[in-house]
Order: sequence, then C-alpha cells, then structure tokens
Amino acid sequence: MSAQPFRFVVLGSGNISRTYFKALAGLENAAVAGLVSRSGKRPDFASPGLPVFESLTSVNVPFDAVILCTPNGLHHQGAIEAARLGKHVLTEKVLDISREHMDAMEEACAKAGVRLAVSFQRRMSPDNAALKRLLETGALGRVFAADMRVKFHRDMNYYGSGEYRGGYGIDGGGAFIQQAAHNADLLCWFFGMPRTVVSMLGTFTHPIEAEDHGVALLRYPDGMIGTFTASTSTKPGFPTELEIHSDKGSLLMRNDEFVTWTMEGVDQPERAPGFEVHSGSNTAAVADTAGHEAILRDFIEAVRTNREPAVPAASGRLATELILRIYESNLP
Repeated sequence: MSAQPFRFVVLGSGNISRTYFKALAGLENAAVAGLVSRSGKRPDFASPGLPVFESLTSVNVPFDAVILCTPNGLHHQGAIEAARLGKHVLTEKVLDISREHMDAMEEACAKAGVRLAVSFQRRMSPDNAALKRLLETGALGRVFAADMRVKFHRDMNYYGSGEYRGGYGIDGGGAFIQQAAHNADLLCWFFGMPRTVVSMLGTFTHPIEAEDHGVALLRYPDGMIGTFTASTSTKPGFPTELEIHSDKGSLLMRNDEFVTWTMEGVDQPERAPGFEVHSGSNTAAVADTAGHEAILRDFIEAVRTNREPAVPAASGRLATELILRIYESNLP
C-alpha cells in the first residue's frame, strides 16, 4: 500500500456528496483534498479545515481524481474539465443523460489517458457478483424470464429539493433514470442489451415533467423476455426485486440478496457477511456505505495498478442507453 493517501476532490455538495465523504472516512488509503461547491458554501458534513472552491479549475491543492456528485446532466462538464487537468474521474450514477455527452466524456478521458468509471456499487454486492458468475458459466441453464421491480416512493419534499428534479433537462427523466438506474445497470451487466424494447410510462402522483411510474417489456437476442418496472408513486415504497426463471427453476432477489432459490442441481451461494445494500425504497439518504467503499477501493487500485475499474465507462454507459431506449419506445 502506498504511504501517500489517494486524494479526491469532490465536485458537488448535495446529499450524495455526504455519502462519499462518509465512505471515504472509512478508507485508510484515501482522503478528501477539497470540495467544489458552486455556491462556495461549506456543507455541514465538510470539516472546517477542508478547502472549498467554486470551480474545479480554481482548486489549488494536489489531488489525484475527481468524484462527480453534480446532477446527472452535468456529469460531462466535470469529467471533461477533470480530463483537461489530467485527473481521473469517478462519477456518481448515471454516466450522463445523453449519448452525445457520454461520447464526449469517454473521448476526453481517453485522450488525456485518465480513468473514467461509474459508481454502480450494486455490482459489488456479494449475491449480485455470485449471480453474475453463475450466468456467465451457464450454471442456471436456459434463462427465459427476468423481472426487475423498482417500486419506490418519493414525496414532494424530494422533488421540491431541486428545480431540476423529475425533469428531462438535468435529471434526464424520472423514476427510470434516477431511482432505477442501478437496476438498469444490473440488467445490462447480467443479460446485455435487449434486442427490442417497448414501454408505457406515465405521471400519476407528482406534478413533474417526466414519469413517476412505468413498465418496460424487453426481448433479448437469445429470446429471453424481461420486464422492468420503475416507480416513485408506490406507497410506502418497497425493496427492489429481481425474479429469474430458467429451465432449472427460479430465484428471487430482494434488495440484492437471495431470498428464494429453487434451482435444481445448483446450490444457493452463501452470502458473505457484513455487506449491506441501500434499499432506497422511500428515501435517497444512504445509511450504509459499504457499496460505495467497495467501489472507491476498486477505483483507487485500478488507477494505481493501471487496470480497468470494476465499472468502466464503456460498461457503465449501457444503463443510460437502456433507459434512453425505454424513453424512446414509450407507447401513447
């Protein structure tokens, strides 16, 4: 382990920044070198001695990488600016909200020779990792159905916390791209991109521009049929569920943990202790940062050993691509 801590500058001072500050405090080989806040104000989670800057270009302390905690549609700005400074980039989900912005981010970071990764920390869950291995080896047989359900609830205090929330311009959309982005990433990680996407989206319980409830039907190249539900209207909010059916049986995951397993001839993987996954069913506040800590450890090691991070941009962008296809296929 290097004697010098890996130094991050956090770009953005909203609620998700609090999560990264907490996660970094749990790592021995990492430190926050500075915070960029457009208002120039120091949030309550930043120590009194931490330098606060109004822009990334005004940072005058040494640092190695940037963590992007700005709204979805601003990620490309921070990534391109960091790349120009020769700094590595870890962005909060999603990579960005448009194909053009994601292309620009990848191009800038590749040109600068810096790493660009996405914080899709649910991939670090032990049960999700075990499921990925079983799918890759074909141990589960022919999977013919996968149903992802993200039935959350958000009140108007959430949507009122930022003018951009629930809109297309900055958030990039509603429940799918904001609340269900991690689940879109898991679907892409497990099964790849669907061949056909058909969706029905609506706005039912919030005065917002984008969807607060919707369902997508997915047909994959191998014939598998998937369904993907995303909502912020389903009171009181429920844990995410993924149900998979194959010719060997069925399994149900709830909040990224196996709860039902009937796969013939395949033992249910044993769960590693000490890893909790943020539910998100009725609040955006993250109580347990184990997933973020795992992503940060991996990112630091990837930079220091010059390898690909766990969720490189090329893989992480697929979640946005899937969600864009869901938005583009919305039936009237």
